[in-house]
Amino acid sequence: MFKYFFFLLFPLFLFANLTYESNYNKEVALLDSLDIDPSFLYDPIMNDMRSKNGNFSKNRHFFKTMSKAYIFIPAIKDKLTHYNVPQEFLYLAMAESNFQTHAYSKKRAAGLWQFMPSTGRLYNLKIDEYVDERRDLIKSTEAAAKYLTNLHKRFGKWYLAAIAYNCGGGRLSKAIKKAGSDELSVLLDPKKKYIPRESRFYIRKIVALALIGSDEQYLLSSEYEYLLNRANAYSLATVQLPSGESLKRVAKLIDIPLKDLKKLNRHLKYDFVPPYAKSYDIYIPYIKLSDFKQKYYKAPMQNVYKIYSVRNGDNLSKIGKRYGVAYHVIKDFNHLKSNRLRLRQKLIIPIPKSSRKRKINSKNYYMVKRGDSLDSISKTFKVSVRNLKTQNHIKGSLIRVGERLKIYE
Repeated sequence: MFKYFFFLLFPLFLFANLTYESNYNKEVALLDSLDIDPSFLYDPIMNDMRSKNGNFSKNRHFFKTMSKAYIFIPAIKDKLTHYNVPQEFLYLAMAESNFQTHAYSKKRAAGLWQFMPSTGRLYNLKIDEYVDERRDLIKSTEAAAKYLTNLHKRFGKWYLAAIAYNCGGGRLSKAIKKAGSDELSVLLDPKKKYIPRESRFYIRKIVALALIGSDEQYLLSSEYEYLLNRANAYSLATVQLPSGESLKRVAKLIDIPLKDLKKLNRHLKYDFVPPYAKSYDIYIPYIKLSDFKQKYYKAPMQNVYKIYSVRNGDNLSKIGKRYGVAYHVIKDFNHLKSNRLRLRQKLIIPIPKSSRKRKINSKNYYMVKRGDSLDSISKTFKVSVRNLKTQNHIKGSLIRVGERLKIYE
């Protein structure tokens, strides 16, 4: 009888063993791509992170985050591959921002890859009144790939590049010198504290997330099986829009909800393309590219925005306050060389024609009025004073009438 059951169950044992060996080999290959020794698979802290993030019943955060980012994950992987950066660094972005392009930290880091303004500009990301390309899905990923490549050239190992991305190259150099080694097991010593605690957990988190995301058998046995194919079926298309073009108009032409189009183009601070650029990149779902090519046509700006006729006593500042638009935005849109206006001069105001004069402040911005204070604004919009100060880089409590405040992102 025992022999009978043995022969009956043997194929199952064999299959289980082959599956285990296959998964183990994939995990070792993943670590190898990051220049990490296979023994790291047994790191207890990393495995605890892996267990908590990968538990379907207790914590679906990982899977929900991946699901929301499905449309741009292939584009990120392609860009990393183009620069010969391991695709596992996709999970560095996940660790940094949870794939939220609008993520903003207290230290003023922004976007998917959490670039500081100085680092972003160093890697040619434009940050001005109209755009913040740290939030650009493609351009920020290209900048991150270049930055990681430079860190890899400096330190020689990908896991060191990841650690340096978190704590800085100078801090890591000092740690390696103090430790007399760049081995991960040495740098992670909790007693010696060669690198900051945050960095010790940071590299573990990246590995844990990558191991979960690469476990096909695990995903196949779950309700999130669709993630395996969904990421390959959907992607982004880059299209160029002319100066001042409205996202609202584009969304209508290609039949996509405006909120969805905005999510893919968080780098635009307004609902329009910068007026200084002859053309500018925006992103649409690849499945809408055919519609865009067939239906999009360039419309005169006066057909997109409100046309205002200058009245007696008007100036750019006064008009700007009336419509909730910074005066220099109106100046840029109309290519004015000075602030002087003529009576009955026609000005393009970059707000939809249908907008009422006083109903133009979006949920993201507010124009300060007489009698306002940070406290009163925070109560009106149900956002903390601390958040207002962080978003607008305010050190004290002073705000000025006419000042344009960012409420939340």
